[in-house]
Amino acid sequence: MNMTSRMIRKIASLGLCVAIAVSGTLLSSAPKAAAAAPNSVKADKIITFGKKYLGVKYRLGAPSGSTQMFDCSSFMQYIFGKYGVKLPRVSSAQATKGKTVAKSELKKGDLVFFESSNSSKIGHVAVYIGNNNILHTYGKPGVTITSLSAAYWKSHYKTAKRVL
Repeated sequence: MNMTSRMIRKIASLGLCVAIAVSGTLLSSAPKAAAAAPNSVKADKIITFGKKYLGVKYRLGAPSGSTQMFDCSSFMQYIFGKYGVKLPRVSSAQATKGKTVAKSELKKGDLVFFESSNSSKIGHVAVYIGNNNILHTYGKPGVTITSLSAAYWKSHYKTAKRVL
């Protein structure tokens, strides 16, 4: 075998090694992307399902599973539960679930928690629906969509959790 043939073989072998390494790297990142997609799809389904209840009246202490009325945490428990996400009954307990998320990193489907008017304890929960908006229920409007920039919600924001 002459020198030229050996050189061509070495280059071909090196090219094959690089191709295998690159394809292995691409394949190892595929499951991460695939795992993110189902969470995004599930978030969209939860939000779409929750929007079906826009205008349903608010009542503090509404029973779990009721669709005639909700309070904030029974609403989250209900809409997330329809898609296999089990949440405790009250907002302060829901805030112990999932992974803490910075406000700047919110994604659709994240639970967003707020302080009570008269204390720094968690007293309200909503679901982030994108574009700086939340879907939740409180007071006179009942189930509604609100901007996180609205004065009350902006000043009472406490934390967020990713449960999907």
